[in-house]
Amino acid sequence: MSENGKGNGKDAQLAPRELRQRLMRLSPRQRMDALIEAPDARAVVRSLPPEDLYVTIQEVGMADATELVQLASPGQFRAFVDLGGWHRDKVDSHAVLTWLRAARGGFDDTEEFLRKLHAVDLEVLELLLREFSEVHDLEENPDVNPPGVTMETPEGRYLIEIKAEGVEMSAVRSLLNDLIAENPFEAVRLLEAVRWEIPSEMEETAYQFRRGRLLDMGFPTLEDAVALFSRVDVGAPVDTAKAPGTALAATGGHVDYLEAAFRGLTMLERENAEDELRDVANAALVAELADPGDLDATRQAAEMVRDYLSLGLEHLTGADPARASDALRDTPLRRVFQVGFSLTLQLKFRADRLVKAPGAMLEGVLMVLPEEAAAVEALRRKRPRRALRVDGAEPVPFRSLREVASTEALLARAEAQVALLRGVLGGSAEAAHTAVARFGVPLETLGVERLLAAAVAMAVLEGRADARPVPLGRTVELGQRLFEGTPEEPRLRPSAADRAFAGLEAAVPPEARDELRRLVGLTLTRLLDELGTAWLQEGRLDPIATAVLPMESSPVP
Repeated sequence: MSENGKGNGKDAQLAPRELRQRLMRLSPRQRMDALIEAPDARAVVRSLPPEDLYVTIQEVGMADATELVQLASPGQFRAFVDLGGWHRDKVDSHAVLTWLRAARGGFDDTEEFLRKLHAVDLEVLELLLREFSEVHDLEENPDVNPPGVTMETPEGRYLIEIKAEGVEMSAVRSLLNDLIAENPFEAVRLLEAVRWEIPSEMEETAYQFRRGRLLDMGFPTLEDAVALFSRVDVGAPVDTAKAPGTALAATGGHVDYLEAAFRGLTMLERENAEDELRDVANAALVAELADPGDLDATRQAAEMVRDYLSLGLEHLTGADPARASDALRDTPLRRVFQVGFSLTLQLKFRADRLVKAPGAMLEGVLMVLPEEAAAVEALRRKRPRRALRVDGAEPVPFRSLREVASTEALLARAEAQVALLRGVLGGSAEAAHTAVARFGVPLETLGVERLLAAAVAMAVLEGRADARPVPLGRTVELGQRLFEGTPEEPRLRPSAADRAFAGLEAAVPPEARDELRRLVGLTLTRLLDELGTAWLQEGRLDPIATAVLPMESSPVP
């Protein structure tokens, strides 16, 4: 198979695995053209795994790949229907009919089409006919006259009402004509089954047949697939103090440890690893409750598997890509995946414990700042994810130990913030509710960031923890204690941070005081950025400043 996608006359002589590898290196369109233009196209196509053909057909598009469907064997076609004709555990009759339409060639290919048709489970065919037609027994009701398109069986026993339109109507009518012409007696039995069989029983029977064939294709049962995501002991990181290849991982870009591992394998080892990789990817797809024929879900599962494998190998090698091949030889890929997943699962369990900690939730709001809240929310998903520092961005999988460590640091900050805010708000749930009630709006509307700003501002004023809106009558005093310099170059007074920290320190547990100092600095810097210039220009804080710093509408004692 040449790189331009043309056959060279020797394709049929290639070993199946080599042929498969060469084909999969081509683009979908080149792959299809190479198969169709091969000297013995039918034999070459039928030598390939049906799942590979299915992917090619879906990537090219059914409308452009009908010739490939027609070249496939009946067994391969049945696999196409197993993969693309179902939605979870339900038959998709429209999809099945689309595959049947693609399988139909010219008039001379009727026998080949019927072989493909009979390869499909009888129950699936019965469900399809039940969906798109209604069979009337003329002996029971000779006067039936349904609207729309109808056809009568040759012996005059049945009138079949076709409940489809356009190309689907033509396809159903052709299908019925073919079945009747092939074997009128069997066609009558089929029509009776369509009339009287219980659909749920037919579908369950077909589903069990399909599930068995998917097992043969390498898709495990859900119970076995879910076990892939079991937590394992990841062990201590490998000591790489003297590892010569560690510097390779210290580059600016992402290191793909799975790719590094494959580069060092022999051809036989690579083939075995590819089989293992396919099994792990199939298990991940099933565990995610995705349809095996859903190409988008397949790609997402493959990317997830690659990320976890790379992460697991990074841990097992001590972040040394030069050791990746040896790690892959010593450790099954399934275990490598579980190590990578367990590294993130440890963070998820920690995030779950945090949310259940005293004071963590108040009025349904997690008592941490937005960045840390996003990290906790992403970790608590079914599959732990890493939050991005971009508003509205979807969390992404972990790809490196550096990302795990970064999220672990965010989680540690979140734990400190929960303890910190619990102390600042009075140390109990009752005191916290009372403090929040002073602001006159729900905590979800107020926001943890503004609540903290008010607590820091009041500590600057009072020299103690007193979470409440800043009295309007004291805004001038607050500005004087916070800001100095000119409107063009506003500065924080050096004493502001010290006074705020000293005022809040006594209410905060010792283990959270480093985070308190950091948050005091961030909060005061934010107040300077948002309010400093305006206060230095006008000598007062405009009511619009409440968007940053909650203030009362009248002075308080």
